[in-house]
Amino acid sequence: MAGLVVKPRARILHGHDWVFSGEVLKVFGSPEDGDVVSLKDGKDRLIGSAIYNSKSQIVARRFSRRRQDLDLDFFQRRIAQAVEYRARRGVNPRLCRLVWSESDGLPGVIVDRYGDHVVLQTLTLAMEMRKALLVEALGSLNVQLAGVGNTSATFAPLSIIERNDAPVRRAEGMEMTTGVLLGEAKPLLIHVNGMEFGVDLLQAQKTGFYLDQLQHYAAVAEYAEGRRVLDCFTNQGAFALASARGGAADVTGVEASADSLAVARANAERNELRANWIEQDVFQFLRSAEKAEAEYDLIILDPPSFTKTKGGLHDAMRGYRELHVRAFKLLSKDGLLATFSCSHHVTEQAFARTIADALVDARRSARRLRRFEQALDHPVLPTLPETEYFKGVLLEMMPGR
Repeated sequence: MAGLVVKPRARILHGHDWVFSGEVLKVFGSPEDGDVVSLKDGKDRLIGSAIYNSKSQIVARRFSRRRQDLDLDFFQRRIAQAVEYRARRGVNPRLCRLVWSESDGLPGVIVDRYGDHVVLQTLTLAMEMRKALLVEALGSLNVQLAGVGNTSATFAPLSIIERNDAPVRRAEGMEMTTGVLLGEAKPLLIHVNGMEFGVDLLQAQKTGFYLDQLQHYAAVAEYAEGRRVLDCFTNQGAFALASARGGAADVTGVEASADSLAVARANAERNELRANWIEQDVFQFLRSAEKAEAEYDLIILDPPSFTKTKGGLHDAMRGYRELHVRAFKLLSKDGLLATFSCSHHVTEQAFARTIADALVDARRSARRLRRFEQALDHPVLPTLPETEYFKGVLLEMMPGR
């Protein structure tokens, strides 16, 4: 097997699973992009098997510490292990992220399940080249569900949708594409915290729904009773409608996308819940609301990722700071702010510092009531910080300060 010899200080020798281009000491055996390669240290000791792509800054991503090929049996075993992991931890197996890339030993593979339907992303070249094997593995999955009676469960999806429209694919030299890999794409309904939401797996943001927020809709709604709620970047209206269902006195959802807002309105009608929907850029709305001296008791900030690269971090932090300053100025004296970031390059420390700076700029004081953490179906590897992207906090304004 062809492979790479890594430099003595390469981060993969310290627990990480990636090899960057500047960490390669020698290439042997003439590997081609997308191949499985052996990784060795300077003493010719095997440190694992990896997928290779010379076009990427991350030239190798380890998926096993042993010599291992990417065949059907491998994919079936890894996917089954991912399903079992979630089942043992009480994750709803019918609505969750079944596979989370390196966190489940499948670098660049994301699998989200929506009932009898699956969305697949292949974000690395090697996995793209083996997409047919992944589809076959997903279509013939027989899982021993540990902790659930130890019974076998066969999972045969009615459809497998390809959502390879993530810009990160360009870093691997691939085009963006969407389509149907198995079955037929149809609009479907999912059930979240006693509510129904319409989902279009081919068109909606991410893979159809913000699965990483499922546990937080109800958590935020616990504070909504009797409050005037503003849900910024409402998308399909999940936070807004959860707040309305939780007894909010008034709910406003703001979203720039007309298509997303149409889905939010339909979701409100479907669940017989009321909200005010405003089609406008959130920053423009907040500026206008401040001029109008509007006031809210609970504001939710759940923006899309402000940056996908380190190069865009400075502008992203400016955006987060302005967003929070304007939100703090609109909150009532004891109002609440639930704020989230899904930008990997924005660390939890940087996010907290930006919030603190915004409080100073807005001349407000606040206490932190709780943190919002990444869900169990998006597991984090301590040795691979890149597997953690989600962070959030709930803040309570301090009156008289």
